[in-house]
Amino acid sequence: MAGFAIETTTLDGVEVVRMRDQERSLQVTVVPSVGCNAIEFSLRGDNYMYTGGLSVPEIRDKHKLVGNPLLAPWANRLLPSSFPANGKIYELSETVGNLRKDGNGLPIHGLLAFSDAWEVMHTEALENRAEVTCRLEFWRHPALMAQWPFAHSLFMTYRLQGGALEVETVVENYALEPMPIAIGYHPYFQLPGVPRDEWHATVPAKQLAILNDRFTPTGEKKPFDAVKPLALREHVLDNVFEDLVRDEKQQTTFSVAGGARKLSVVYGPRYPVAVVYAPKGQDFICFEPMTGVTNQLNLAAEGKYPALPVAPAHGVWKESFWVRIEG
Repeated sequence: MAGFAIETTTLDGVEVVRMRDQERSLQVTVVPSVGCNAIEFSLRGDNYMYTGGLSVPEIRDKHKLVGNPLLAPWANRLLPSSFPANGKIYELSETVGNLRKDGNGLPIHGLLAFSDAWEVMHTEALENRAEVTCRLEFWRHPALMAQWPFAHSLFMTYRLQGGALEVETVVENYALEPMPIAIGYHPYFQLPGVPRDEWHATVPAKQLAILNDRFTPTGEKKPFDAVKPLALREHVLDNVFEDLVRDEKQQTTFSVAGGARKLSVVYGPRYPVAVVYAPKGQDFICFEPMTGVTNQLNLAAEGKYPALPVAPAHGVWKESFWVRIEG
């Protein structure tokens, strides 16, 4: 059997879009109404996306970060609960009721990880690929604009092609001023059937950001040795990595391997930062592509980091990362 297929169906009573690479036995399941999250990337029926055994309604209703949640319009934490842009300070509102907080009370992971505002714009299956594109018109939602007053739309495309899953993100800025791009993804991966103690992670970075007791960077860094894979039996990871090692395409490849299985995540050049999260006793690892370090919006204003990239007024920002599985 050759070629690709795509269908809209239901899973746990929720509408999903499912793509298949029939020759390679790969399958992807995307849930548009729950943050446009991909909760499955499987090879021969073995899912390499970690969902913790939760159903789609449980992910939605309990706001559990699993699968591939988008962190936007800002990723990770903000300290303080405000951000500067174009010479102004924008305060986040506690009264709107849509802020997610960490254990220290800091706003974390933006506003869209579980959003039902995504709409499917395009699905297609051809001989060499399958893809689904969803759109979120941020500017139409007053509760979102109250926190991040830049009129824009987000487009997310999941593209299954050449044995890899591409996650493409496009930001269209309709505002009259540049919009900071402070986004990222928090994908959860696993090696099905292989115990975590047998996993080894490759983290191709040269610098490690030093964090304070609220898990935001201080502006200081220390060298990181990217030569040897890290045995997760001996390491707990919750780190911000910078100065990524790039190939001739200016891409960076992270990986986790164990037994006969391997998963690789390739960052495009507009993702210069990686958060890697592999807590003790949990059977997942997160290779998180980021446009900047945690709280870089505020750290740049303090002179500790350069300014984040922007989508120009009436302009566009675009980037991808790719996931490949073997085994």
